[in-house]
Amino acid sequence: MIQQYFQRGVGAGAVAGLAYGAYMALVGNPLSEHVHEAGHGADHTHAGAAEHAHEAGPAVSEATTAAVSAGSGVLWGVLLGGVFAVAFYLFEPALPGRPETKAYVLAGVGFFSVSATPWLVFPPAAPGAEHLYGIEVRIAAYLGLVAVGLAVSAAAVAAYRRVGSERPGLGLVAAAAPVSAAALLLSTLAPQTVISPELPADLLAAYRGLTVLTQAGLWLVIAAAFSRLQRRGGTDRAERPRTGALSSPE
Repeated sequence: MIQQYFQRGVGAGAVAGLAYGAYMALVGNPLSEHVHEAGHGADHTHAGAAEHAHEAGPAVSEATTAAVSAGSGVLWGVLLGGVFAVAFYLFEPALPGRPETKAYVLAGVGFFSVSATPWLVFPPAAPGAEHLYGIEVRIAAYLGLVAVGLAVSAAAVAAYRRVGSERPGLGLVAAAAPVSAAALLLSTLAPQTVISPELPADLLAAYRGLTVLTQAGLWLVIAAAFSRLQRRGGTDRAERPRTGALSSPE
């Protein structure tokens, strides 16, 4: 049965990856180029080098860059979709909510754990930004922050299940408490990790905001496509056993 879940996850990830790849090719790459140029606008040395490079011709065509971005987006979506499907298969009985909303709950957990929590310490870096820590430190910190995000998400789900069955509104408040506390602590205590180029504050905020929204949209599309494929799949959810270590107590 897990193969069926995995196939649906890969299909949902492919749909989300196509949308994400198209965004990167049409919006993300031009925006990054604009941010990069804005960050070096006052650097006359860079401007001279750029002019020389322009005269020599671009090393990689825009079409090639767009194709690579689109392909990378599809691969990233398929990877997330496959992981999403396996996690859904394992944890579906413990997820709160109606069957048609459980995929969205898991997508929220994924976005908060994989993207949002690490970004509280390592915000999305604009082109030209300087990282203050080496790659080994950043990878170790990222994995640790993902673990923190998963632990906080588990606490939020447990809090909702404790009080949300009879009072959904109160359950949402209880679930939001550990998430808000973790976000406040991490954003307050985190050291500076990135030195951004000299950019207008509104441009930097827009770049980071679009990065966050794009990743949130990717998770949302995966959840929506997976949920639709689940409904089309029919009865295998009903056939699943509701007992086991990962099942929620009735």
